[in-house]
Amino acid sequence: MTDAELLTRARDWLDQDPDPATRAELAGLLALAEDGGEAALADLRDRFATSLEFGTAGLRGALGAGPNRMNRAVVMRAAAGIGAWLGGGRHVVIGYDARHRSADFAADSAAVLTGAGHRVSVLPGPLPTPVLAFAVRDLAADAGIMVTASHNPPQDNGYKVYVGGTGPDAGAQIVSPVDTEIAAAIDAVGPVGSLPLGEGWTVLGEEAVERYLAAITALPLGTERDLSTAYTAMHGVGGRVLLRAMERAGFARPAVVAAQFDPDPDFPTVEFPNPEEPGAMDMAAAEGEAAGADLVIANDPDADRLAVAVPGYGLLTGNEVGGLLAEYVLDHTSGPERVVATSIVSSSLLGKIAADRGVHYEETLTGFKWLARAGAPGQRRVFCFEEALGYCVGGDGGRPVADKDGISAALAVAALAADAKRGGLTLVDLLDAQARRYGLHLSDQLSVRVDDLAVIAAAMRRLRAEPPTAFGPLKVAGVDDFAGGRGDLPPTDALRFRVEGSVLGRVTLRPSGTEPKLKAYVEVVLDVDGDVAATRARGSELLSELMASVAGAVSA
Repeated sequence: MTDAELLTRARDWLDQDPDPATRAELAGLLALAEDGGEAALADLRDRFATSLEFGTAGLRGALGAGPNRMNRAVVMRAAAGIGAWLGGGRHVVIGYDARHRSADFAADSAAVLTGAGHRVSVLPGPLPTPVLAFAVRDLAADAGIMVTASHNPPQDNGYKVYVGGTGPDAGAQIVSPVDTEIAAAIDAVGPVGSLPLGEGWTVLGEEAVERYLAAITALPLGTERDLSTAYTAMHGVGGRVLLRAMERAGFARPAVVAAQFDPDPDFPTVEFPNPEEPGAMDMAAAEGEAAGADLVIANDPDADRLAVAVPGYGLLTGNEVGGLLAEYVLDHTSGPERVVATSIVSSSLLGKIAADRGVHYEETLTGFKWLARAGAPGQRRVFCFEEALGYCVGGDGGRPVADKDGISAALAVAALAADAKRGGLTLVDLLDAQARRYGLHLSDQLSVRVDDLAVIAAAMRRLRAEPPTAFGPLKVAGVDDFAGGRGDLPPTDALRFRVEGSVLGRVTLRPSGTEPKLKAYVEVVLDVDGDVAATRARGSELLSELMASVAGAVSA
């Protein structure tokens, strides 16, 4: 694209941009570019040389003017495409978080969909993503839209789509080929200014939240309630819903990190609003210590994830929490055809637990859009998780939410911890007991953030063409390439290296689906012979050695 073509495209966008804020932003950039400003031209090229791609994760990107940014024009086109894909006269539920422009994007979506003849229900304020996923199923809607960028940086926003209906997948995120069908419908949308806009949508009342709370507090949560907790909402929308859920389930009100409790789209106290990031849980840990809490819990900003820490021990990994919750759920559900599931990048421990308990086990691609669909018809998905702090808890009555849910997972973890406390144990004691039964499974992950996605593609090509022969002291015994699909799994860009030596393990590599990162997931499994603490120390050293070797191989 020449500079002249770039400027023409930007001027055309300016003429149809419905938002005064992004019009002013773009007009300023155009003026600088027309005066020969190289930085302004480069910025315009980044905004207009390509567009945000609609995929199974919907849309996600930085806020700003242009087709490669999240803005009102992009969102209105997306809503129009979704409306066209649905057909006429359908019911759509819309939710939104407290990020910059989320409420505006929700209102624009409602106006476009109502104008297209659809019935639209909007949640009553900024709320967690799992409330939207629940409402889609609860209202038997035809689709759901959630405006959120989850735990992305403050400058980002996003747009997720959920399927509706009354089937077992109702309230789950879309999968292929729905994404390509919606993307084609979006591409066919004409000028934003020509879209008919409606005003007659319904804003739901608090009963939408009450019905969600009633559903998740009906999960099997045992009877023990003697537990003190500390909690952070990480500047997101989970705080008030989490407190109501804990109190409704009979737990004492958690001590909260006041500076992080109210929603704040700038996330001022954390570099990245993700509980997995170093330092993000520091204030929660301090609150837990000050309160003498038994447990520290955190949600990410849209509360679909849960982080768990034990005072005096530290943060548990998602794999560790997943293993503990799996046994808890299986202890509190019954009947045949139960299914548990995890993803290809998560711990192998769940497969051992399932085999021991005689329940069905399934491994899916990464993401709850796949985990929510695990199992065959007639089977009951009672639990699934992925290592990135995502959990979906069910009971004999089914799953309230067909997506990851950090609120219901918090209730289950609290119930588990209270039950352990009654016996004089902590979650760490339960981890040690698991290690003695199934082997000590230790895991870690590495993220390589890039500015140019071509760097990731080149790294994956290189690792396929010249796979490493070893990582640290462990030899590569085999390579599983998921690019062509494996078994019943659809194709995905991922590699798994099976390693062996003094212990067994695996290294799985995949590009992130929502951020410009190449991610590596490393697991080692050690037999416990006597002292778990000593085995853990030995395994941690080995894991660190592997992580360093993986970092070198990925960055080479």
